[in-house]
Amino acid sequence: MTVSTPLKACVAASLFGWAALVMGHGDVTPQPVDTGNLPELGTEPLSENPFREGNEHGEYNEQAIKVGESGYAGNCAGCHGIQAMSGGLTPDLRELEEWDDEYFIGRVRNGTDRGMPSFKNNLDQNAIWAIKTYIESVKE
Repeated sequence: MTVSTPLKACVAASLFGWAALVMGHGDVTPQPVDTGNLPELGTEPLSENPFREGNEHGEYNEQAIKVGESGYAGNCAGCHGIQAMSGGLTPDLRELEEWDDEYFIGRVRNGTDRGMPSFKNNLDQNAIWAIKTYIESVKE
């Protein structure tokens, strides 16, 4: 059985398209985050963002936004887009209302089976909560 040249070209184009999608996922190698003078939160994951205004460490909100912006740029923007505005392949983090704090830290720490890496060995919860604080700031 022989396959026509146009069909071969179509199959090759499809394979290149899929390869571009896979490679377009971006560099997901976790990058270190300098958390500066944010208070040490310990190793046991908190269930609520401590840097949100009105919470335990809310006085660090502005500093957490700056730390989170840097952490987001190095660890999240490659897939989730600049300022949490997704290009469509991954969730737009500004629109995820069902992601409460506890779900967010669990998802970031453990990753997903759909390609999001686990960050629990690379980012402490100071960095994760700072990133969450930054995401909340761009939603407004």
